[in-house]
Amino acid sequence: MYHAVTRKAKIRLFLTIMWPILVTQVGYHAMNLFDTIMSGRAGTDDLAGVAIGANLWMPAFVALTGVLLAVTPIVSQLVGAGRPERIASSVMQAVYLSAAIGALVIGLGAVAVEPILDAMRLDGAVHDIAKRYLVGLSWGILPLFVSGVIRNYFDAQGYTRVTMAIVLFAVPCNIAINYVLIFGKLGFPRMGGVGAGYATAVTYWIVLAISLWFCFRLDAVRGQGLFRRWPAPSLRAFKELLSVGVPIGLSIFFEASIFAVVTLLMGSTFDTATIASHQAAITFAGMMFMLPLSISMALTILVGFEVGAGRTADAKQYSRIGVTAAIGIIAAAAVALYFNRGFVASWFTSSPDVASLTAQFLVFVIFFQLSDAAQASLQGALRGYKDVTVPFVTALVAYWGIGIPTGYALSWTTLGPFGYWIGITAGLTVAAAGFAVRLRLVQRRAASALGR
Repeated sequence: MYHAVTRKAKIRLFLTIMWPILVTQVGYHAMNLFDTIMSGRAGTDDLAGVAIGANLWMPAFVALTGVLLAVTPIVSQLVGAGRPERIASSVMQAVYLSAAIGALVIGLGAVAVEPILDAMRLDGAVHDIAKRYLVGLSWGILPLFVSGVIRNYFDAQGYTRVTMAIVLFAVPCNIAINYVLIFGKLGFPRMGGVGAGYATAVTYWIVLAISLWFCFRLDAVRGQGLFRRWPAPSLRAFKELLSVGVPIGLSIFFEASIFAVVTLLMGSTFDTATIASHQAAITFAGMMFMLPLSISMALTILVGFEVGAGRTADAKQYSRIGVTAAIGIIAAAAVALYFNRGFVASWFTSSPDVASLTAQFLVFVIFFQLSDAAQASLQGALRGYKDVTVPFVTALVAYWGIGIPTGYALSWTTLGPFGYWIGITAGLTVAAAGFAVRLRLVQRRAASALGR
């Protein structure tokens, strides 16, 4: 990573940092996408069961991995400030924290999953598939969190191609293991959607193994001593990580939980075909979101780097570049989706009825993507400043105070399940406006503090 002086050089560095993050994000999301697609090919019950299981898991997953995202601004600011000797000890504290979080999640899941599924009053087959899918996936929780810390460690220093290389190896492994376990190949029993959970767990262990290999073999980071020196756990370090990470995790949770709660509410109101169609549409929407999410993560790295070096004008310029790019590119992608929504819907199911309903959901995906792109990129810039508490409150009000109630109310009108999507769009739009105001204030304060 280096200081880019001109706008052209900044755009070049931004793209250099961002595009491997995009490939990595698409790769990770592709695992979920192939879980959904391949489970759908196994049967509608399998698709619905995986949908329910995934939507129970995703809020916890994104919130807790969001906590570990604190590693990115902490490390990027250390790099910008010219203090690389402190990086390894900070990251090792995050590794300890991630292992503790993983163990806690497994324990809570063992107690809570069955009562939650019982309360949803699902069809027997869907209930069974959702539960067994989550049991399979739980075997990969620990390596998932630890490898997430290592990924943030690489990315924060600008080594985004390393994590890209890891995921490019992992995705075909996941597809192959999915194929074997879902459809019962190579002598394994046919597990249907349940096999997707176990396949994902095995893939997470593969990702951790490769990540550790890079820590010991990559010359650029080997000298920092990560996993070579094991400092004692530090409550002070945990406090720093949590003070930045918890608001990030909660902000991400409040956004992700909109989709999970909507799916769960629909599960108790609408039929299996509607749940499956909604899940297919939201899975594709998640794939589109990988672009603004990648821009957001690149902004956190570059803004944090410049803030750590005290170059607030450069941090502000990166923010403009990233937010403009996120909104513009998603606008173009939304137009393409509108004209190809029927084709996209056919990827997820062989049922004409489910495909037709999925295409209708995709129309609503188009409208909320612009607001989603804006809020994600703005949050990424704010995280570069380590400004996370006010955005967390903004997200809480926008997503739960506006998005969920609006969607629920509209679902009882003639809009039916589509009303939820209008509510989601409303919540995202309010959040984006709030983050924009907050970013301008933070930028002014940062410049004033340095007398610029």
